[in-house]
Amino acid sequence: MFVDEVDIHIFAGAGGNGCLSFRREKFIPRGGPDGGNGGNGGSVYIVAIPTKNTLIDFRYHPEFKARGGQHGQGSNRTGQTADDLEITVPIGTLVFEKDASGSHLLADLAAPGQRVLAARGGHGGRGNSCFVSSTNRAPRRTEPGQPGEEKILRLELRLLADVGLIGFPNAGKSTLISRISAARPKVADYPFTTLAPNLGVVTLSDNRSFVVADVPGLIKGAHEGHGLGDRFLRHVKRTKVLIHLVDVSGASGRDPVEDYDTIQEELGRFDPDLAVRPQIVAANKIDALDDPARLERLVQHVRARQLPIVAISGVRGDGVGELLEAAWQKIALARSQELDADRTTPVEEGIDLITPARTPQRS
Repeated sequence: MFVDEVDIHIFAGAGGNGCLSFRREKFIPRGGPDGGNGGNGGSVYIVAIPTKNTLIDFRYHPEFKARGGQHGQGSNRTGQTADDLEITVPIGTLVFEKDASGSHLLADLAAPGQRVLAARGGHGGRGNSCFVSSTNRAPRRTEPGQPGEEKILRLELRLLADVGLIGFPNAGKSTLISRISAARPKVADYPFTTLAPNLGVVTLSDNRSFVVADVPGLIKGAHEGHGLGDRFLRHVKRTKVLIHLVDVSGASGRDPVEDYDTIQEELGRFDPDLAVRPQIVAANKIDALDDPARLERLVQHVRARQLPIVAISGVRGDGVGELLEAAWQKIALARSQELDADRTTPVEEGIDLITPARTPQRS
């Protein structure tokens, strides 16, 4: 089962209490206070790892609790600090913190090993030995440990892929990804055969490769949740290039130009950035083309919008090589632009961009 959105409840560990103790040994009168401090509670971190690709584990295990710190002891022994709790998630997970005012983004874990402090453990309380002064030689004062933070988080997975395959149901997306990669999605002649995104790695000559995501079919009103639309449209938000498959065979009974315009409209309404994302139109199923005029009208319509279009057959492989080379050119350009942006982006020293600011230290 593919699960890409869950809510979890996390509890950081509480700090241990400070100890009230006095040194009492034979031949040592007035030993004085020797109560140690409590240990700090464990914090909760969210960590991205490459060995996970779904959030299904959290559907059956939505609560996570870090251990609390041990209490202080006599002889000025500080309680043991609890280990931090690490919650592992797939790469590409967005972490949102939910509160009374709504939810806000805490971190975007887009790289292996990237981690964010989600809930900070409580500080341990001070023992009575910390309160000795010239006017109070035998204090009986201690502090309790501070409670750890408690939060409700929403985890949202967005697949990391270079290319996103979009189009109406039965446009041939699953057939294409099974031809160009080792992915083996379900292929059948009925709508919504694909119920979850599929990833495939495409390998070209000269050690070139990129990742393709097959997104479940879109229909009119997808941005409002019709069909499977808004649930999976977010998975193409990270892609560098979109390949828009349009069925020109006539088997669907729809007009290819109307299909193209409908998907473009849904992309723009869901996210305006998707409407201007680099895109290649693939006129699919030319092996079953019964009216060449259907293909010609689509070609003219797409070229009028200054977009590249390639006629292909996912079943026979016609034009697939040309399509992949065109996609690679756009991917390479997008990657070079990202590198240039990384080089020119100033980095402020001393600021952690994904870890929340630390709580003020107790005076």
